[in-house]
Amino acid sequence: MRFDTKIAIVLDEQLAGWQKANVSAFLISGISATDPALVGEPYIDGSGNRYLPMCRQPIMVYAADRAGLRRAYERAMAREVERLAVFTHDLFAAPPDQANRAALASVPAAELDFAGIALHADRKTVDKVLDKLRAHP
Repeated sequence: MRFDTKIAIVLDEQLAGWQKANVSAFLISGISATDPALVGEPYIDGSGNRYLPMCRQPIMVYAADRAGLRRAYERAMAREVERLAVFTHDLFAAPPDQANRAALASVPAAELDFAGIALHADRKTVDKVLDKLRAHP
C-alpha cells in the first residue's frame, strides 16, 4: 500500500545500539502523538488478548553522520515541516522530561547536536528533506 505521507527517522550513525533504539522510540512517540489518524486499531491475537495499536504506516529509518543530520534538519525547517521531532545528544544526560525540555531550550537551533530527528509530512517533502541519506543498515 502506498501512503500520501511518509514517516522517517534519521539517526546518528555513531550511536550505540541501545541509544538508537531509545532515540527511535522517543522520536516516534512525538510523531504519533501529533496525529491520531496515524495510529490504527488495537491488535487482538487468536486467543482474544488485546494489544495496543501501532502506527498504520511504515516508518523508514535512515543513518547519517552529524553533518547529514544537520542538513536534514535544515531542509525540514526550510520546508516548514510541522511534524518534526528532535533528540539531541544532551538529552541522554537529562533523564526527566522537564530536564530534557530545559536542556533543549538552553541551546540555539544552530547549535543543536542531533542524535536523531523524525518527521512526518507529504512523501515528496520527506524525500527532498532526506535526499542523499541512506537507509539504516
